[in-house]
Amino acid sequence: MDSFSGGDASLGLQGIGGIISMMGAYVGAQGQKSNLRAQADIADINAATAERSAQATLLAGQREEQRSMLATANLKSSQQAGFAANGIDLGEGSAARTLTSTDVMGKIDANTIAANAVRSAWGFRTQATNYENEALTKRAGASAISPGMAAASSLLTSAGSVASNWYALNKAGALGNGSTGGHTAYWKS
Repeated sequence: MDSFSGGDASLGLQGIGGIISMMGAYVGAQGQKSNLRAQADIADINAATAERSAQATLLAGQREEQRSMLATANLKSSQQAGFAANGIDLGEGSAARTLTSTDVMGKIDANTIAANAVRSAWGFRTQATNYENEALTKRAGASAISPGMAAASSLLTSAGSVASNWYALNKAGALGNGSTGGHTAYWKS
């Protein structure tokens, strides 16, 4: 039986290092995959929060619009009562123009409030869409990661390196198999 050499030890350690590297590649890829999935879940939560904000903004806008229309109606009622108390005909002249102007301005205010709420909600919904797209992208990235392929790739790289070193050591006669000049000796019993 041939003796064990430093070249043999070197190759053995290199092989063990390759296996450890393979395991590290697997665990690292699995960690990346888990991290991307967690980021996708957070993006989903952010999207849902943005949508709730959009709905709350629209609801608040509707309430503000109703308050504005109520204030306009109260103002118009006060104007009508004042004109009537002074004996002014409500259907003619400056009284009619004032009441019409109050209606127009009230409608403009209500429409402005509604438009502002819609614009604000649109911003939240755009943000929600961005978060949804982010979640899709993260999930696609996670699906593209294969811990098994990462491990196999690492193992193949290490195996190629070990084979190259074995060839060089064998050719130099540094292996404990009793060979010289690149010829492989057979084990003897």
